[in-house]
Amino acid sequence: MDAPLVQTLPTGEVFAALNTSPRGLTPAAATASQARLGPNELPSAHRRRLWRDLAGQFTDLFAVVLLVASAITFLAYGLQEPRDTGTLQLAVAILCVVVLNAAIGFAQEYSAERTAESLQAMVRHTCRVLRDGERREVPSQEVVPGDVVVLEAGDAVPADCRLVEAHEVSVNNAALTGESDAVGRTAHPVAACPVLQARNCVFMGTDVVAGSAKAVVFATGAATEFGRIFRLTAAAPRRRTPLQRQVALMARRVAGTALAIGALLFLVRLPTGQPFVETFVFALGVMVALVPEGLPATMSVSLAIGVRRMARRHALVKRLLAVEALGSTTVVCTDKTGTLTRAEMTVVRVWADGTEHTATGVGYAPDGEITDPAPVRGLLRAAALCCNARLVPPSDGAGWRVLGDTTEGALLVAAAKAGLDLAAEEAAAPRVAEYPFDSGRKLMSTVHQDTDGGGHRVYVKGAPQELLDRCVAADRAGECRPLTDALRAEVIAANDALASRGLRVLAVARRPVPGPRPGRATAESELTLLGLVGMLDPPRPEVSDAVAACRRARIRIVMVTGDHPLTAEAVARRVGIVTGPTPTVVTGAEFEALDDDDLDALLDRPVELLLCRVSPEDKTRVVAGLHRRGEVVAVTGDGANDAPALKHADIGVAMGASGTDVAREAAVMVLLDDSFASIAAAVRLGRSVYQNIRKFLVYLFSHNIAELVPILAATFAGFPLVPISAVQILAIDLGSDVLPALALGAEPPEPDVMDRPPRSRKEQLFSRAVMGRILFLGGIQAIGVTAVFFWHIHASGIPYSEFTKDDTAYREGITMVQAGIVVSQFFNALAVRTDRQSLFRIGALSNPWLLAAGCFGITVMAGISYLPPLQALFNTAPLGLGDWAVLAGLGALLLVAEELRKAWVRHRRRTAPKGEWR
Repeated sequence: MDAPLVQTLPTGEVFAALNTSPRGLTPAAATASQARLGPNELPSAHRRRLWRDLAGQFTDLFAVVLLVASAITFLAYGLQEPRDTGTLQLAVAILCVVVLNAAIGFAQEYSAERTAESLQAMVRHTCRVLRDGERREVPSQEVVPGDVVVLEAGDAVPADCRLVEAHEVSVNNAALTGESDAVGRTAHPVAACPVLQARNCVFMGTDVVAGSAKAVVFATGAATEFGRIFRLTAAAPRRRTPLQRQVALMARRVAGTALAIGALLFLVRLPTGQPFVETFVFALGVMVALVPEGLPATMSVSLAIGVRRMARRHALVKRLLAVEALGSTTVVCTDKTGTLTRAEMTVVRVWADGTEHTATGVGYAPDGEITDPAPVRGLLRAAALCCNARLVPPSDGAGWRVLGDTTEGALLVAAAKAGLDLAAEEAAAPRVAEYPFDSGRKLMSTVHQDTDGGGHRVYVKGAPQELLDRCVAADRAGECRPLTDALRAEVIAANDALASRGLRVLAVARRPVPGPRPGRATAESELTLLGLVGMLDPPRPEVSDAVAACRRARIRIVMVTGDHPLTAEAVARRVGIVTGPTPTVVTGAEFEALDDDDLDALLDRPVELLLCRVSPEDKTRVVAGLHRRGEVVAVTGDGANDAPALKHADIGVAMGASGTDVAREAAVMVLLDDSFASIAAAVRLGRSVYQNIRKFLVYLFSHNIAELVPILAATFAGFPLVPISAVQILAIDLGSDVLPALALGAEPPEPDVMDRPPRSRKEQLFSRAVMGRILFLGGIQAIGVTAVFFWHIHASGIPYSEFTKDDTAYREGITMVQAGIVVSQFFNALAVRTDRQSLFRIGALSNPWLLAAGCFGITVMAGISYLPPLQALFNTAPLGLGDWAVLAGLGALLLVAEELRKAWVRHRRRTAPKGEWR
């Protein structure tokens, strides 16, 4: 039937209208429907054609400058009388540089996009459906019309659905309608209206904010409301990241500097009597040589490699902005459960009747027992009935697992260990209403029909303090006793004893109610406490080392959890977040009493901070307070209510395994294994990406100095010819820059990268340290190649004024300059691999791609020196073995000088007062 009529039907008629039943479709019917209708997927956004992407490479500022220079050079060749083939060679060489870099940039961006698509596919989007009465978790793509979908807070709605059962449900329709506020939903029929206005329908692309529901799918894929507008939203333009904007700014400055230097050389050489066109072409060639045309490709390579490496460490980065921000993270606000711990809940203690009972066994297999189970069966029965999770028996080689919340799974396992038949208990007390868990109440309640004694009962589970405040009695040996102050103190002491051992504690209560639909306030008041359940969630073994690495990296870790303060502190001590005797512990009630000034004062204190029993909404205030201090904040979250904090943080980190769809959508990074160690690994890799880009900048601009200084020296010394031609400079760029730069982009993190403080977000690519290193390394190269050139010139005994381009001494001299730069760049590439650590600590041969790239450049240079066709093209001459030995010595000298500089930096860092040397 037409989708717009679904909202007008009574609940019972919805199933028949959509050819299904309250038990859902059969597996065979679902398979047949999917074969007929196709997968539940949105239409693919139209990708830009490949030729458009390739053409886009030629619109980069560096490429535009080079194209204009090539066109001018071609024009100059046409105007020359007689025409100089060297000018034509220069024009063609410039064009080759543009084409080569465009090809490399296109290949890298294409590869990065395909990598991003494959990484996104690693995050599985699933939903829960009823198939023949059995709840199953299936990929969202396999949902078909007629499926009965089970929805809970935090779920993304997989398709357009009509609600048939709703428990205080509200949804966020912002992606579809633009409304930012959550709107309530009902299962009752409504009058005929546009389907988007129907309060009993939910739609693909929206999120369940609160409550739980069952709904029948009536539209999937392109037939959904979201599918109709998806093409428009998918065509939104890409935003450039701050790093890209910084590189663009640098490109403009470098292009301007190159233009100014070219103009200066033109003005200086023109009075020396050189032909106008030849002088202009030479200055243009030098200007072109100073343009770092390989930078965009290298940046793309570094970012793409960083993303791939992070994915191998179980951290999926959704936006390149995250790669940049990770390198400067100063604070991590982390959850406890699942991030620091395994999220493998196991009930190990049950407190009832004033006695603590031990539960044996681990994991979700119902193997084990509870000592003296009779007194705790009533408690565990109530806890199990107040659960939405399901235990899934072993199948397809997998062991027992939980479908739903892991905490509820642990309760179901404990009930089974106590001898309870879960299916029989559910049949004897069918659920008739539910008040879902939310972070404000910290409770969940369900209403059940009591088929044995008649009437209805409410079962409640939740945080002990919140639930205890709503209790007026306690169950002792089956008798209901008033909850006196003494009895209340006994319960609190039992809770503290369990929490101090690092256990997560839940309280369980019940009460009779007069009917099946009591208000929530009635259902959750005047309760009778049944007891406490203590669950062990052991810390992940890899987290302690990750926390220690963050401490060395000057990254502050703040635990933000909904757990009991004693539980939080016990876990924090185990993993190393707390090492001192008295950490600062702030509870939710204390946090809410803080105004912004008090919060700022709290965050300013250099203390180990634990925020306990706080709500997800409080995380947003914490992030805002840290931002006021200038911190770069990473925040973890898994629930729907964590989304605001994840969006406000510099790095929102969602849980890929246990997190909700809403949290994953809001985050910029998804942990595929939910482990804090993956955050530390991602920070380490994020720092290395930025470092690798800087290494390339040092490598590139230092040899530009070596190319420029001999030209200036010859000009001011009155030598009539140039020590290195523009074509030679372009050959260096093609043969010795591009491949080593790409290899530097793949450089692994330095050993001490996590022993340094975070990089300031205000720090520019061209910092004082980078400029100093460029001048240091470039100066050594420049002095060396200038010296060997004039040594060859003076050794010939020919006066400056008599030199011509065909003189052997001159050809040998310019060959020595070009070869000297190429050889020194080989050693320079090794030198810039580390900022402070000795090259020999990481291994001089540990980057084989860099060695291969350097050897390739030297091989090209040998060909230019010895092959007659290339000799004619570049006006070079063959070098002797002694010449190569001199050049190798100059390169080794550069490496030794850089090693001495690094040793001095390490010495200064060791002896400087703490905090004064970075």
